[in-house]
Amino acid sequence: MTALICVGMIAGAFGVRGEVRVKSFCANPSDLETYAPLLTEEGDQSFDISLIGQIKNGFSARIVGVVSKDDADALRGISLFARREDLPALPNDEYYYSDLIGLQVADTGGAVIGHVKSVMNHGADDLLEVTVPGASDTALIPFTKVIVPTVDLTSRRIVIDPPEGLL
Repeated sequence: MTALICVGMIAGAFGVRGEVRVKSFCANPSDLETYAPLLTEEGDQSFDISLIGQIKNGFSARIVGVVSKDDADALRGISLFARREDLPALPNDEYYYSDLIGLQVADTGGAVIGHVKSVMNHGADDLLEVTVPGASDTALIPFTKVIVPTVDLTSRRIVIDPPEGLL
């Protein structure tokens, strides 16, 4: 199966004629509709979306086949995914979260620390959640140039230079 990247989410109905509220996770939020048809995470449903207006925290949109408020409400909470190959290439120092999942994490001396379990963003910098062998908890590493100087997607490896006491 092709790699999928989460690009948005259906937030619920907008009005009574089947329009939906959509949140975009794209760098340019209006690009969301250019990746249509969008898919569910499993890839078993697709959505042909047209953005019709900008609203607080997102867009109002039409989805082909959604004609009532009940239809739109039934889609609330569905994450929308685009095929990786349909997305633009990124500059050298930017990454799709899914590219980082599973990468080995090592310190600047080469000692393996663990693997990236997930990437989180709670409003400030991104955080790498790293599984550490032998530890019951995961480690959270700020994903900044200072702490993460090297990301090598080809070698599937991240080098970190954590400040004293981070790990």
